[in-house]
Amino acid sequence: MTEKKRYSDEELLEFKELILEKLELAKKDYDQMMKALMNMEGNSADDTSHTYKVMEDGYATQSKEELSLLAYRQQKFMKGLQAALMRIDNKTYGICRVTGKLIPKERLRAVPHATLSIEAKENRKK
Repeated sequence: MTEKKRYSDEELLEFKELILEKLELAKKDYDQMMKALMNMEGNSADDTSHTYKVMEDGYATQSKEELSLLAYRQQKFMKGLQAALMRIDNKTYGICRVTGKLIPKERLRAVPHATLSIEAKENRKK
């Protein structure tokens, strides 16, 4: 029996629906993060003591940095999902870019933007 070279159009459609759902949720999360970052600009502690204001400003800066990092990671995740949609369109989705073998469906369901099989990923670590 020969090994499959790519996923069928029906399987690709299933993955496309999954990715579109994840992309929609990711965009909503990203929008909420950006709104929160914008609202942080307006928070002020002008009417509190100087010491408390310094502590609060430090906390606000740290929170803003953490939220900015999360927003960046979310944006990177969305780009990965969009790239996966392009691979679906050109029918190369699910093919490991190192081994050329199909990435198992279970892995793609868990990490839909994956471009490496577990085998290739482990070999990369070595």
